[in-house]
Amino acid sequence: MVTPENIKLLNQVDESDRAYFGWRVVLASSIGVMVGFGSLFVYTFSVFVKPLAAEFGWGREVISRGFGIAAVMVAISSPFLGSWLDRFGARRIILPCAAIFGCAMASLAFLQPSPWQFYAVCLLIGLVGNATTQMGYSRAVSTWFFRRLGMALALVMAGTGIGSIVLPFVAQTLISGPGWRAAYLALGVMVLVLALPLTARYVRERERDRPQTDAPVLSGVTWQRGLRSLPFWIIVATLFLSSISLNGALTHLVALLTDRGISAREAALSASFLGFASLAGRLGVGYLLDRFSGPRIAFGLLMLASAGIFLLSGLKTFPAACLAAALVGFGMGGEADITPYLLTRYYGLRSFSTLYGFTWTFYAIAGAIGPVILGRAFDVTGSYQTLLSILAGTTVVAGLMMLFLPRYSKSAAMHQS
Repeated sequence: MVTPENIKLLNQVDESDRAYFGWRVVLASSIGVMVGFGSLFVYTFSVFVKPLAAEFGWGREVISRGFGIAAVMVAISSPFLGSWLDRFGARRIILPCAAIFGCAMASLAFLQPSPWQFYAVCLLIGLVGNATTQMGYSRAVSTWFFRRLGMALALVMAGTGIGSIVLPFVAQTLISGPGWRAAYLALGVMVLVLALPLTARYVRERERDRPQTDAPVLSGVTWQRGLRSLPFWIIVATLFLSSISLNGALTHLVALLTDRGISAREAALSASFLGFASLAGRLGVGYLLDRFSGPRIAFGLLMLASAGIFLLSGLKTFPAACLAAALVGFGMGGEADITPYLLTRYYGLRSFSTLYGFTWTFYAIAGAIGPVILGRAFDVTGSYQTLLSILAGTTVVAGLMMLFLPRYSKSAAMHQS
């Protein structure tokens, strides 16, 4: 359990010292997240929508189903991955999942006209993908930090922000040159040459892999007790509503912008601009979380995201596209930081990854719904406008729900074993 004695021991460790090993864990984790499922698959998906449609004659709903299948598999697998992360440690789970994920991404270079091959690969990617995201890496990072946890998690999440800036532009450049098959192959190779060696060398848990007399005890509530608490379900409901909107807008972003007369290169730049804003949101929120109330920060971020989605519904110019992408990205990036932070503050580390896995289940189910309904809306009406306006409203509701979370000091979870 977290006791005054444990807090005293933690305070003896200088987490601000750049030589502190925990920061190496953070850096390796950030790079792993950069080429993980959350950035490499999710943020580049929209870049491939039109090339796949042109190559195979698939409708946008057909292609969006691939994203939906991956998201459903994330929903199914995340609680199991979370439980294994709590039981076996991050490195033992991340390494095999990253290897499978990288090979699966590379295999998309060999797609054939039947969409079932595409769906099968997306299923496999979703099955292992979440272990390569912040869910996998934040478990290890959280064991190294207490006072600087918000910033440490923000730097890990910054990997997704950097990936969302760089990877859509890289993918679009490769598609415009050697083609979409070469783009998929290159993305898969990135996972294998970056994530695997760094994770093997540096990603470890402080108590599990480096036993010390001053190592913190992993305390908190059981996952069963966490599932019975109201704050957990408020967090889940917020994630569900916001995920439908944000993942739907993100997945169709490039296709939507090119439909409005914006060039493919400018649309890819807008997606990268979203990534810049996401990175800024993650770093800014990391600073704020160590100083202010997480639920109120989340409320502000979701209001910004809602404004971005509403603007996206009717824009027609490149500057407006950049503004909309920035608002969505800032809200999306910051919100990603807040969930693991709140879980550690309300429930401790004892079952952190298991509870985080359950939140991902609902987030991913919603992430499957958003892209598919937007693809369906376009195929039926030829426009995204009406549905995006509705989704902007649901994001406002999600933000308001965060205001019902209690103060951390009102929860005894962090002080119970």
